[in-house]
Amino acid sequence: MDLFEYQGKQLFARYDIPISPGAAAYTVDEAVAAADGIGYPVVVKAQVHVGGRGKAGGVKLAADVTECRTHASNILGMDIKGHRVGLVWIEQASDIAREYYASFTLDRSAKLHLGMLSAQGGVEIEDVATTNPDAIARIQVDPVDGLTATQCEEWVSAAGLDPEARAGTLDILQKLWRCYEAADADLMEINPLILTTDGVVRALDAKVTLDANSVFRHPDYEQYEETQPRDSREQEAFGKGLQYVGLEGSVGVIANGAGLAMSTVDVVNEVGGKAANFLDIGGGANADVMAGALEVINHDPDVQAIFINIFGGITKGEEVANGIVQALERVAIDSPIVIRLDGTNAEEGRAILQPHLSDRLRLEPTMLDAARAVVALAKAK
Repeated sequence: MDLFEYQGKQLFARYDIPISPGAAAYTVDEAVAAADGIGYPVVVKAQVHVGGRGKAGGVKLAADVTECRTHASNILGMDIKGHRVGLVWIEQASDIAREYYASFTLDRSAKLHLGMLSAQGGVEIEDVATTNPDAIARIQVDPVDGLTATQCEEWVSAAGLDPEARAGTLDILQKLWRCYEAADADLMEINPLILTTDGVVRALDAKVTLDANSVFRHPDYEQYEETQPRDSREQEAFGKGLQYVGLEGSVGVIANGAGLAMSTVDVVNEVGGKAANFLDIGGGANADVMAGALEVINHDPDVQAIFINIFGGITKGEEVANGIVQALERVAIDSPIVIRLDGTNAEEGRAILQPHLSDRLRLEPTMLDAARAVVALAKAK
């Protein structure tokens, strides 16, 4: 789950990471009221799940109420890389002396956490890594041992920060680590981490990605789920508890398991088609789940044919087949369907499906055969 900047900063504040005073606003009047309460000058910042806000005109300094109203009016409703701005963060302006970069993320290959710190902040860290990799001080943190004070001190020293910023940075990094670990985060990034003209180190931005699989440990994460960027198809699927990602093809995909769903998208592409979605129904393929999946795909006007690709493991083939039959009785499907059913009790499942087969409901023996059939149907429609 990707958080808006303001959500990340609110999370930071729980761990006493210093941030600038600010408030979220959904309307121009709310933005002006927030700025009046904070005191001018303020910065009006678009809240979107994408970078490049500043270059797109989504971050503006307002010296007074007139400028605040003008900037809020221009930014709200703005399109930034396909993301419509629905709210802004009004933040007290900072007098910046220096900008740095700090983050924690996962190093999956090493099975460790990775910390990065640089005296070059305020720019894309990828650019720094390409043009001047030595400017980034890196540490690997064992999840069992955590970040020690000694490690952190050596890390800050290696980054070559200004002497007056080191104590404040050391304090923030230790708090950021505790926040990162406790929140089950995949990424916590502060860019820029600033040193103000009066010697204070503060997080001026917050980029946070949380592990969606940890929601059961964090009931309050429901508020973040509600603000994730989704198109109408994805929103409908989310409401049904389905794992769905909208794509741009003409073949609707339903599979049980993320790995199989990804493989299905790949094999559709391999035989000359293009998937309209990634839809993982997980281990359950009962009538309710299957009907929900078919409803979501059926509402996509770009879908010309549907590929149901099921490999029975714990879920048995006859249960899957009964779920498909019952779902088709409940949902009027506009597109032809091709089914591949394999795995546990697959023969029993195929026997259940057999009486229902037609030119609009086909059963193929292998994934490759099914992919070829569904792509041909999608192209012929």
